[in-house]
Amino acid sequence: MYGEWFGVYTGKTFTKASDVDIDHIVPLAHAHRHGADKWMRDQRRVFANDFENLLVVDDSVNQSKSDQAPHEWLPPRKDYWCEYGKRWEYIKEKYWLWFNELELKTLILLAENCR
Repeated sequence: MYGEWFGVYTGKTFTKASDVDIDHIVPLAHAHRHGADKWMRDQRRVFANDFENLLVVDDSVNQSKSDQAPHEWLPPRKDYWCEYGKRWEYIKEKYWLWFNELELKTLILLAENCR
């Protein structure tokens, strides 16, 4: 498949589908550890396919992120950190997923630096 995709984590444009992945901003495994383990299958499916939680990204960067939270991983492109933090927080709140202390501290710092 051919086209053109912009990877927001790196700022690179890709022309081969094999070079990109679809990333869950809040990864499925992270969500599972923060409340989604109590969900029924239908709710998990809704979360996994929520376009607000999906981004086209560089496949190698997506692999380096894995299921890490913002205190463990941030996109290489620093000018995307504000948007990333906002989207992370929005998705966690949308699905009533809990935040751990380090995650919250990092999101607060990101928000303060975005003003």
